[in-house]
Amino acid sequence: MSIWWIRRDLRLTDNIALTAAVKSGDHVLPVFILDPALLNSSYVGNKRVVFLLEGLRHLKADLEARGGHLILREGQPLKELKILIEESGAEGIYAEEDFSPYAKQRDNQIAEELPLHLLSGLTVYHPSAVVKVDGSPYKIYTPFQHAWKSLPFSRRNSLLPIPERISTPPGIESVPFPDPPTLAIKTMFSPGESQASLHLNAFVEGDDPPIYRYAVQRDRIDTLGTSQLSPYLRFGMLSAQQAVNAAYTAIDAAPDQDASESAQTWLHELIWREFYIHILDHYPHVRTQSFRPSLRAIPWENNDRDFTAWCEGQTGFPIVDASMRQLLQTGWMHNRGRMIVASFLVKDLLIDWRWGERWFMQHLVDGDPASNNGGWQWSAGTGTDAAPYFRIFNPILQSKKFDPHGKFIRNWVPELQSVTGKFIHEPWKMSSEMQKKTGCVLGVDYPAPIVDHAIARKQALEAYAFAKEKSGSRK
Repeated sequence: MSIWWIRRDLRLTDNIALTAAVKSGDHVLPVFILDPALLNSSYVGNKRVVFLLEGLRHLKADLEARGGHLILREGQPLKELKILIEESGAEGIYAEEDFSPYAKQRDNQIAEELPLHLLSGLTVYHPSAVVKVDGSPYKIYTPFQHAWKSLPFSRRNSLLPIPERISTPPGIESVPFPDPPTLAIKTMFSPGESQASLHLNAFVEGDDPPIYRYAVQRDRIDTLGTSQLSPYLRFGMLSAQQAVNAAYTAIDAAPDQDASESAQTWLHELIWREFYIHILDHYPHVRTQSFRPSLRAIPWENNDRDFTAWCEGQTGFPIVDASMRQLLQTGWMHNRGRMIVASFLVKDLLIDWRWGERWFMQHLVDGDPASNNGGWQWSAGTGTDAAPYFRIFNPILQSKKFDPHGKFIRNWVPELQSVTGKFIHEPWKMSSEMQKKTGCVLGVDYPAPIVDHAIARKQALEAYAFAKEKSGSRK
């Protein structure tokens, strides 16, 4: 008897922990523990909890179709696992290794008292496998990417199959599924392993799959040109191996050089995910402070009113507001939007990046500790291999470039529905007469800009220069 402790691997296909548990004995106890330390965290929001619970319901059905049963418990993991071992006589616990600081501390504590076997499946390569010649971890993405791609890819065209039968013994009680939090809207993602497969196939298969246009379309915020697989990777409804295999298959089958390079671009995005997990594993302090010591003393303004305007999509900058409202209403935001709103919060409003990081984790269905932290520190210029601190996105130019016709803005900011032409990006430039004509009077129907970008840019550069001078760094 073995326990398959489900954490971030809500799937049966290509599941190394499940495979090991099945091989170790005649019976398997699939267990998910609702951990109050995570569910009650200020970094966890209702949209992600709903997606998780519904994903567990799908996994429960998939298990039952193969003779298994999902056991749900609620409480402190060590305590619940001890109880389960006493009840079942299980001789081992098999789980996919996780690398967040909390997960590592939890697992280390459990391993001291129980037979916990951690297996690598969250990433294609374990974070300790992609290191420099001297064994030290990478801090820069490009050499990490080269090292990652140079490793032997032994499972390139193979995935671990679903066990033919998963035998769960009777008599082990499960707590009832909790009622999911009530959401005002539904997220744009349907949970479950089968849905993950559908999304992946829609992206990489067919006569003209989107993966071959990815490099061209991925930054267009008015087009769904991305894979939208992040929620499924976040909860392991799709394995990293499945995604990478699909990328390599598309590269091999590409009809021309442009298509091949486009598929390569998507592969590189998957490697970015592995890079940020690598960083979090080796440098756990990034969860609470800037990676770069020289930028730990930025004099943030942290204006509560400005932060609220940003959170609610009421900044007066259409591309920022549209992106923030998309997040609030769907639990997802286009990656280009994430970069725009992050730069705006940190460098236009001089608000600590950790405020934005936490807000994203509270609202993103795909909120992942490593990727979210990495993205925010990249935008803030405080992270490893981040954008230069003096790179400050101009929200107006970003809007014109990536939503040129204002399609995305009008969809999420209905106050601007009748605004035409260039004014969709800069409604404050409309005359009073035009504002009345379009039904968009600034300060009444839609807010005036809460900040002057040119002035804010200058202040941000001064704030960053102050931090560097205080630390004695010129870098």
